[in-house]
Amino acid sequence: MNYINDFIIDLTYVKNYSINTVKSYETDCVLFQKFLKNKSILNASSEDIRAYFRSISSKSDKTLARSMSSLRAFYDFLIQKNTIKVNPMDNITSPKIGKYLPEVLTIDEVDKLLELEPSDAFSFRNRCILELLYSTGLRITELVTLKFENISIDDALIKVMGKGSKERIVPMNDITCEYLKKYIEEVRPTMIKKQQSDYLFLNNHGKPLTRQAVFLMIKKRAKMVGINKNISPHTLRHSFATHLLQNGADIRFIQELLGHSDVSTTEIYTHIANETLKKDYNDLNPRDN
Repeated sequence: MNYINDFIIDLTYVKNYSINTVKSYETDCVLFQKFLKNKSILNASSEDIRAYFRSISSKSDKTLARSMSSLRAFYDFLIQKNTIKVNPMDNITSPKIGKYLPEVLTIDEVDKLLELEPSDAFSFRNRCILELLYSTGLRITELVTLKFENISIDDALIKVMGKGSKERIVPMNDITCEYLKKYIEEVRPTMIKKQQSDYLFLNNHGKPLTRQAVFLMIKKRAKMVGINKNISPHTLRHSFATHLLQNGADIRFIQELLGHSDVSTTEIYTHIANETLKKDYNDLNPRDN
């Protein structure tokens, strides 16, 4: 019996975890099973688990903590199903993760990134993606899974299916609406091949754009305009939230836009804004110059 597969089904259809979270949990469980070799994952002991984490100790604290969370959830699932009687994750402690502030772009850097003059259908698509990511704070998975039915240009709204299948409504600004309208009506039809698709953003084969393709596009664009930061689609989400906060937006409003279930997750942006304020103060204070 494939107990890992049963666990993944439970995460997907019962707990409604996001696709990426489910994949991460599955990968962690499979890697542990491989470490055990011929020993069944059902018979793993606490010492087996400690030995496994010693074997991957060179990985980051975040990776180790996530792996422990995956195995803890897996064995909790087995306990709940009465498949095992003793939980080998008992008395296993997770590593403490140091707090860090995510990378954000300045307003000038965002302007550089977005000032992409489209020369063809694909560069126009890329401009739409950049505008949409920054003006809405969408997660990358939310972006690539957008369909026509999710978008209302007239109302300037997007219906987003976020983590845990939680739906939220996100507004768009006028510039984003203008680019999206032209993309949908004039540009996208030229990208369609033999097979029709309901997905908004397509690749050169007329198929839905992948997360990896958007990652690469943004990194290439950042390098092209001289932004020397390790940025990703999530950097635009962080920048969106930070800039809203700096301009006086309420933290609860930002929480709703980002789709955070807990406001404590959103509060990290207050720390980023404060750090930026300190830096600006130090740079501009005449006593420091």
